[in-house]
Amino acid sequence: MVATVPVFEEYEPAADCPCPGCARWRRELALRLPVRTGGHPAAHGARRALVLATAAGVVLGGGAGAVGAVHPAGPFHPLGPAGSAAPPPTPQGGAEGLHGRPHPGPTSGPVSRHDLPRTTRADIINRAKRWVAEGVPYSMEKYWSDGYRQDCSGYVSMAWNLPGNEWTGSLHRFATPLDRSELQPGDILLFHNPDNPTKGSHVTIFGGWTDYRRTHYVAYEQTKPYTRKQATPLAYWKNSDRYLAFRYNGLITGEAPSDPGTDTGTGTGAPGAPGAGFPGAWAFGPGARNQHITELGRMLVARGAGRYYAKGPGPHWGEADRRATQAFQRAQGWRGKEADGLPGPHTWRLLVHGKGRDLGGAAATRAPAGAVPPYPGRGRFRPGQSNTYVETLGRQLVKRGYGRHYRKGPTPRWGEADRRNVQDFQRAQGWRGGAADGYPGPETWRRLFR
Repeated sequence: MVATVPVFEEYEPAADCPCPGCARWRRELALRLPVRTGGHPAAHGARRALVLATAAGVVLGGGAGAVGAVHPAGPFHPLGPAGSAAPPPTPQGGAEGLHGRPHPGPTSGPVSRHDLPRTTRADIINRAKRWVAEGVPYSMEKYWSDGYRQDCSGYVSMAWNLPGNEWTGSLHRFATPLDRSELQPGDILLFHNPDNPTKGSHVTIFGGWTDYRRTHYVAYEQTKPYTRKQATPLAYWKNSDRYLAFRYNGLITGEAPSDPGTDTGTGTGAPGAPGAGFPGAWAFGPGARNQHITELGRMLVARGAGRYYAKGPGPHWGEADRRATQAFQRAQGWRGKEADGLPGPHTWRLLVHGKGRDLGGAAATRAPAGAVPPYPGRGRFRPGQSNTYVETLGRQLVKRGYGRHYRKGPTPRWGEADRRNVQDFQRAQGWRGGAADGYPGPETWRRLFR
């Protein structure tokens, strides 16, 4: 039986995606296909007739492939082939304000850096990690508690701290194009398909290179089913050659985020696998200067290598770092090249997860019963972190009666439940404001374990 459709009903079904958002967009496309001004009126009529014929043909069994005749592929332009500021209908929702608020300004034209919120690379990455830690579900129609739309462009709008929700056709207004070789954490890789925004348009946040070859990078992205962070081929799995690199115009120049293994690469192993998080051999050795060296030194000091440091640890690689690393490696029973003083994935994994032997023996630097264990540093307790210190913190919170926000766990992965439990403990100390932000500092740690 052949279905019949009234001649006035313009309809185009979802060809590739069954979700309600895509289906709605395709219906709107048939209803509101933009017609360029100028030209002969008969051409306009023919174009509209083609859309109607396509819709009727699909319903009668003709397939959806004819839509391509309406929007032929053309050269990329962020605002479309004609440079029009009016975006076509899109399930991203277009440029709009935060949920429940009007858009704060014009929706077309470049935005001056003087009119943009100022932010740092570390702030961008930390905001991106927040959605990863919270597992924000992907949606083109819903909004997270911070007011940002739960799709890829809403995610970038949130990470850049923009005053409204943008879409893949407008994000370039807030940024400057750059060569891929110049990418740094907090920049984005953007592909906007002006001929059909639902066909592959996407944007990711660049978190850092995974290795010296620069063939893969750590991508923070909002995609189905949840926000994720993973090693991704440059620039993406599909349409790689059509992605453009951009840098936020409101960026405050500074060092990259000090989060080992999450912003400058995952080294060897897939995310979450043993050894994941190692920033790579490039981060260590003579001439190196970065926050991974500082983090390495702090972990070594916590394992009994403090005597090797006259001052520090610091971001400059030095002989103290090499000797401390070598001492830790020899404590594991390694010799020769396995104890050369340069950390590899295995050394890093033991330090990050608190495994292996401390310097001087298994119990040489462990705190006696009832003593406060050494504070590992603020960097251990941030979105995206996974280590034994987080789990130790959680177990102590439960022991002290501050574990009501855990549904499962505690676990080694830092999450919102950990932050809220810490905040409850801090408020119980009489602290307010920034002193009770849910992130444990040295005094929170001391009071919790005393």
